[in-house]
Amino acid sequence: MPKINFVGYRVGVPGHPIVRMLLGIAMIIGGVLGFLPVLGFWMVPVGLAILAVDFPPVRRFQRRMTVRFGNWLHRRWPGIARRFGYGTPRNVRRQ
Repeated sequence: MPKINFVGYRVGVPGHPIVRMLLGIAMIIGGVLGFLPVLGFWMVPVGLAILAVDFPPVRRFQRRMTVRFGNWLHRRWPGIARRFGYGTPRNVRRQ
């Protein structure tokens, strides 16, 4: 059974790829409708994480956003970043 990491927790997802795709798409659609009761905007990143198990472009996008979020979190609140498992930031030179 595949697992995804979400905010420091490992969560199991369905084993069949079609079920994972449907669940991921449903979570994203539910997240877009997050202003309605019961649904929430938290469903969009969870849906992307579920889709990232099977689709390399989504996996690359998710990884890029995770790194950007981790760098932003380290600049703003380093203690919270370490608590969520982002560790220490690397010193990367941009040219």
